[in-house]
Amino acid sequence: MCEGDELLKTTLFSWICRSRITHHASLLCAVFALSGCAIPMVPYRSIYEDPVNYVRLEVDDSVLPEWPPSAHAHPKAIGVEDLSRILGSISVKEHQIWLQKKLQGEAPLVPAFRPEELTLLSRQIAEALAAAKPGERVTFYLSQPQTSVKRVVTTGGLYVHGTELHFILGNWQVVYGIPAYGMIYDRRYPMRPTAAKGFYLYFYPADATVTQHHNSLWDTLLANATDELVIDLTKTVPSLSEPSQEP
Repeated sequence: MCEGDELLKTTLFSWICRSRITHHASLLCAVFALSGCAIPMVPYRSIYEDPVNYVRLEVDDSVLPEWPPSAHAHPKAIGVEDLSRILGSISVKEHQIWLQKKLQGEAPLVPAFRPEELTLLSRQIAEALAAAKPGERVTFYLSQPQTSVKRVVTTGGLYVHGTELHFILGNWQVVYGIPAYGMIYDRRYPMRPTAAKGFYLYFYPADATVTQHHNSLWDTLLANATDELVIDLTKTVPSLSEPSQEP
């Protein structure tokens, strides 16, 4: 047998093996899907939804029925104007390595939400908090389609625990490429980042925030250490700071 025939035989054998592997992998995927082994969907109740945005109430698995202190202070009545002021006081600064700082200077503080996003979220989150159960959290998804396969997304969630508002920004103005097939993660899991976050969260006034000390060195290196704000509502919502009037 000549060298050319041997090469052709080897190439055909390799192609057949790959075809069989691909075929078997497709069958396995179909079996997993039919048997319910796909990544689970987080149970939720829809508060608002349009073709590109939503606000939902999701089940929070960190709340344990057998441990009452883990329950959130829901339902919670916070006015639309108060929420607009709180959300409008959140800023984002992009993470920079030392060389970027040297060449470009410090990154500016940018409002976390655009005016139209702020208007939408303030109204819908107020409604969501008023309807939330102690075992639920509010999640939001904002997107701006760029092409048929690409969009810019901002996602996250929040909940009230005691007198503290916990705000988590999962993604901020991230360019998300919609996969041709498979799971579309940005809409399904708004609390989870689709990539390394690379930003810092700030709130003004700073003395209205509660400092957290549970971040790892890895989170600090990836700029994930300040992806959550804990805001003292007694310092930001006037009605909550007033002493209650007993009859």
